[in-house]
Amino acid sequence: MARRTFGTVLAAVVTLLAVAVPASAAGRPVVTRAALDPALVAGRGANVGFLEQEAENARTDGVVIGPDRSAYTLPSEASGRRAVKVTPGQYVEFTLPAAANAITVRYSVPDAPRGGGITAPLDVTVNGAHRQRMTLTSQYSWLYNQYPFSNDPDAGLLHPDWWITECSCVPAATTPAPVVEKPFRPSHFYDEQRLLLGRSYRAGDKVRLTVPAGSAAAWTVLDLLDSELVAPPRFVPFAANALLFGADPTGRRDSADALDRAISFARRAHLAVYLPPGTYQVNRHIVVDDVTIEGAGSWYTIVKGHEVALGTPDPDGSVHTGVGFYGKPASAGGSHHVHLSGFAIEGDVRERVDTDQVNAIGGALSDSTVDSLYLHHTKVGLWFDGPMRGTKITDNVIADQVADGLNFHTGVTDSVVANNFVRNTGDDGLALWSEKTQDARNTFDHNTVQTPVLANGIALYGGVDNTVSGNLIADPIREGSAIQVGSRFGAEPFAGTLRIKDNTTVRAGTFELNWKIGLGAIWFYALEKDIAADVSVTGDHFLDTTYNAIMLVSDFPVKDKYSITGLKFADLRVDGTGTSVLSARSAGSASFRNVEARNVGAVAVNNCGSFTFPPTGSEFALTDLGGNGSWLAPWLLPNTITCDDRPPVVPPPAPSGW
Repeated sequence: MARRTFGTVLAAVVTLLAVAVPASAAGRPVVTRAALDPALVAGRGANVGFLEQEAENARTDGVVIGPDRSAYTLPSEASGRRAVKVTPGQYVEFTLPAAANAITVRYSVPDAPRGGGITAPLDVTVNGAHRQRMTLTSQYSWLYNQYPFSNDPDAGLLHPDWWITECSCVPAATTPAPVVEKPFRPSHFYDEQRLLLGRSYRAGDKVRLTVPAGSAAAWTVLDLLDSELVAPPRFVPFAANALLFGADPTGRRDSADALDRAISFARRAHLAVYLPPGTYQVNRHIVVDDVTIEGAGSWYTIVKGHEVALGTPDPDGSVHTGVGFYGKPASAGGSHHVHLSGFAIEGDVRERVDTDQVNAIGGALSDSTVDSLYLHHTKVGLWFDGPMRGTKITDNVIADQVADGLNFHTGVTDSVVANNFVRNTGDDGLALWSEKTQDARNTFDHNTVQTPVLANGIALYGGVDNTVSGNLIADPIREGSAIQVGSRFGAEPFAGTLRIKDNTTVRAGTFELNWKIGLGAIWFYALEKDIAADVSVTGDHFLDTTYNAIMLVSDFPVKDKYSITGLKFADLRVDGTGTSVLSARSAGSASFRNVEARNVGAVAVNNCGSFTFPPTGSEFALTDLGGNGSWLAPWLLPNTITCDDRPPVVPPPAPSGW
């Protein structure tokens, strides 16, 4: 089948890719950021309290898997596209690069044969002693089939009338109907788990992860270990202590009503609510307005709940509820002056139901802050339905979501998303979606987004006067880019300015399975409207791109209707592309100034325009403003047509200092 042929070819290609970080020698730790030498991404992304070590750079008697950038494989979803597979009795051993008392392990274990997940042990020892046992699980991973996916590996096609790229057919219109291989399109393999080590260890100490004999998992894949020195629990005096209102820190009793009582008292007394260390069971939304809720730190205060099926659907279409802190809906005036900090929210979402409000943070929050939370196993980490304004989302870790990490949906304005770390989302990592009402004057600044399984690292659907700056986006897996500027999903047209500046993308530019072409690390997509705002891309670095660094597309059915005009690219560095620097599949125009490119795998400019191929040149016009070196000059006036849908992929060498 077509996908299998492509996957085989791409796997063979990417095995030739050089590795940016050398393997550990003599037990010395190799610290990375997005699986790269940190010097290559200095000043970009979130400033986090942990240090990343990839399993493939550690000591092990297991087997390194990858690299691979084809979808639906374990190495393709791993950070850096490589990991280590161990079987019972095998280990991976990391050398601590700095003092630490806590670790996070990113891993994958097999699904149960009929879905639903298994649990499996992992032993943690430090210097051969102080053994602790983690219980890994695949209950929150392993999705299958077509969007919005299934937990059942034996399920038939969810949409029998959809195009199936593996057989180049529409099953409902095909006789005989195709038989798809089951499980069909497995994905979302990884999860992560945190562990306090009980004491602090020094740099140079050895943390060994061992799969014990008798594990229920035939194999365990270990992707990486994050280590950090977590501060002691924080105590907040002169606050409404939730324990005094009946909250249970053991997690045995539901604490939702107790939190409501604490919030009500705190508002009357003009106090904050304090959640001391413990695990608090909450199985519904906690509605917040004009209140501050502080925990002892996200490693110590955990708000955890079950997903609960509703007897009848809510008016918003939800068929489940679960743990989450929600502002009032915008239709009811929204909530204001809400401040949430210093705790974890652990959900229980194992499937994607788009109508469900089972997000960690939701509703409409204006003039509010969300800071230093750990958001895990919910549908979306933070989903805001505006209008709302003036909210700051900072210093959070968002991991293992079924859908987006964060979405500003409909009329979110004057807000900031900064210094957040997002890993393993099932859809866009961070998104602005101007459906019906424009998102305006927002900033996504210095965030890190890694391994979004579906869609994009950072996605912009419409908007006015927004800025995306200083972010680090690595390893998007399929059907998306590191950064997408898209006229899609009913969004309002882009207007005013859009500033995309000083971001770094790593191993982006995925293969679009339906079109069967390679995308770009940054992708402009005019599907429903023109993209004609004042858009500038300045100071960005595109490293080790699988296909194109920049891609501009109007989908073929609308190629003569919509265009992408007036884009300005300046002061960019392109270090390695499998194919082109620029692939243009649209009418329109762009200018280039001081755009440097090296290690380009195919023709530097793949300019198809809108596919009418006039003798005067492509319908997409390129303007050279100087300083671009030799990559651009041959393809200028009369905008030479160099249209190749599928140029051969030439893997670039590993990125290096410029």
